[in-house]
Amino acid sequence: MSTLTQVPVATEAATSRPTYAPIPRRRIARVELIKMFDTRSGFWLMASIAIAALLATAATILFAPEDELTYETFATAIGFPIALILPIVGLLSISSEWSQRTGLTTFTLLPNRSRVINVKVMVSIGIGIASMFVALAIGALGNIVGTAIAGVDTSWNVSVQEFSLIVLANVLGMLIGSMLGLLIRNSAGAIVGYFVFNALLPTLFMTLANFKEGFRDIWPWVDFSYAQGALFNGDPSGEEWAHLAVTVSIWLLLPLLVGLYLVRRSEVK
Repeated sequence: MSTLTQVPVATEAATSRPTYAPIPRRRIARVELIKMFDTRSGFWLMASIAIAALLATAATILFAPEDELTYETFATAIGFPIALILPIVGLLSISSEWSQRTGLTTFTLLPNRSRVINVKVMVSIGIGIASMFVALAIGALGNIVGTAIAGVDTSWNVSVQEFSLIVLANVLGMLIGSMLGLLIRNSAGAIVGYFVFNALLPTLFMTLANFKEGFRDIWPWVDFSYAQGALFNGDPSGEEWAHLAVTVSIWLLLPLLVGLYLVRRSEVK
């Protein structure tokens, strides 16, 4: 006597999977912003931007001659430490995912790694621009206080264009830090790589230009720091913009693409 076996029929309701809306970019940006401040090291790194600006302003008031108490002097004094700190902020925002072993959690919750990296870079740029406006306000206050103490006229000799170029130069510096974070993916190694890139390479290029006459004409086309310096000096010429475009392509865009490719392909442990 044969028995009949009932085979369950898959229904559309049983086989369909629930679909969820993608995580909004604004929420990812808020999380990445919180991650930059919610540790002691992250908080003090961000606070060091304002602290460095205050110290540079105080030093300018104390030691600058009366005839040099201008807004340009304060902006220059504040710009040096900030230009050094901001790239490290961009660098750590990416490399810390590997150094602190949080990448597995991050990329599990949001598997699209490119989207995470893009938001990290955008948040870093936003912090860099906001930091420059904080420095602008501190420098303006220092200019008012310093000239009042010295009894000289207040000079506002930094134009909107010059300030915009300074912001652009610092944003490019932050992107260099993000690029090194992507390529090296280790905080200590990336910081060492940044100081090699920011200090050793420009010195090497300058030495070559001084001792090899044939390299002198090539120097502005291969040295990112040299080309970036034209932004800090104000009103770059057309040739200086060309130098910047070439060096940014060589030292920023191409390595950034390579780093993004490696992040997308590498195993996260």
